[in-house]
Amino acid sequence: MLRKLRERMESEKGFTLIELLVVILIIGILAAIALPAFLGQRAKGQDGEAKSNTRNLVSHMESCFTQNQTYAGCTGSSDITGSGIAVGGADGQVSITEDAANGYTLVGHSKSGNDFTYVKNGGSSSRSCTTGGQGGCPTGGGSW
Repeated sequence: MLRKLRERMESEKGFTLIELLVVILIIGILAAIALPAFLGQRAKGQDGEAKSNTRNLVSHMESCFTQNQTYAGCTGSSDITGSGIAVGGADGQVSITEDAANGYTLVGHSKSGNDFTYVKNGGSSSRSCTTGGQGGCPTGGGSW
C-alpha cells in the first residue's frame, strides 16, 4: 500500500484547480480585511503631519512676535520661511492669516482632506478640525 501511495505521489506534480482557487479566495478575503484598516492608518498619519506642522508654526509665530512685538509681517519673516514647513492653501500645507498685533489663525490642510485650525486671539487660543470622527479628527469635530 505504501508503494502504491509513493508511486501516486511521484506521478502528481502540481496543484489541482480547486486547490489554487481556494488559495486565491483566502488571499482575497485577507486583502479585503486588511486594506480598509491600512487606508485608515494612512489618513491618521497624514492628519498627524498636518497637526504637527500647525503646532510647529505656532512656535515660529510666537518667536516672530517675541522679536517684533507684533504678529504683522510674520508670514514673510525668516522664522516662517526658514522653518521648512510648506505655507499655502493646498493639501499638505499650512495657511496663515495674521491679525496684526492681536493674533493669527493657522489652518493645517491634511492630504486626507481634514483641516486643523489653530486660532490665537489676544491671550486665548483654540483648536478645531473640520471632519469629526475621521482620521485624526475627534468625533464631533472638537479640539485636537
